[in-house]
Amino acid sequence: MIYETANDWRAAPHKRVMLFGMSGLGKTYLSAMLRGAGEWFHYSVDYRIGTRYMGEHIADNFKRHAMQVPLLRELLMSDSIYVGSNITFENLAPLSTYLGKPGDPALGGLPFDEYMRRQTQHREAEQLAMRDTGLFIDKAREIYGYDNFICDTSGSICEVVDPDDPDDPLLAQLEGTLLLVWIKGTDAHTAELVRRFDRAPKPMYYQPEFLRDAWAAYLAETGQAPEAVDPDAFIRWTYARALAHRQPRYAGMARRGVTVTADEVMAVRSPADFDDMIARALDRRVA
Repeated sequence: MIYETANDWRAAPHKRVMLFGMSGLGKTYLSAMLRGAGEWFHYSVDYRIGTRYMGEHIADNFKRHAMQVPLLRELLMSDSIYVGSNITFENLAPLSTYLGKPGDPALGGLPFDEYMRRQTQHREAEQLAMRDTGLFIDKAREIYGYDNFICDTSGSICEVVDPDDPDDPLLAQLEGTLLLVWIKGTDAHTAELVRRFDRAPKPMYYQPEFLRDAWAAYLAETGQAPEAVDPDAFIRWTYARALAHRQPRYAGMARRGVTVTADEVMAVRSPADFDDMIARALDRRVA
């Protein structure tokens, strides 16, 4: 760990942190708050995925749909219009829309093989975006003059590394560069995330083995043909199982860093509060 004690953390002239955990527990809230205070560089992994590594895939998908509309086809063929996504830190809808959901095409579903192909694209993009963290730490200091750096990871980071492998190359790179901080939720937080997802299900990245098993289990349980599956029903069914699948993987990553609770995160209102929260977490680890 790059900071072994609370004193190390408080005395560090350059603070570098990577937040990870379930989506919806405060990673982006903390990152945006620190960025807004003016002394921290915010590196959003999802934004990097959607712009640098998946941007062309996303734009090409928009173009495929536009080419089915005669007026838009004519304008595209004559280079009269531009089609692209407008991803922001707060709005990642173009990325999740591209990932899609498997099932009935009439309900917006994708064939399972195409769905898995896009999942593989996301996995590769996420690993590349995580490897870019060191590059952006250097850019933040050399170009913009930021001494402090916060990496706002995707909720799926635990799926693209092996937390139980002490020699996992990506985790080793991250551990040597940033302080890994797990935002840990309670059962009540998990239940609320499931309720929230049920109201507005959105595509996510899942580990391929987990996803294939979930798809086979869902088809066996419902007796449906793959092309008849309601895409939203499948991803709702999968979500709670995915959270349970991820918990031990997050915990494995946390052995390389520190843990804070979602309740602690909710109490943070300033960079000073954030510093205090990390210092307490380091004290707990030492104890």
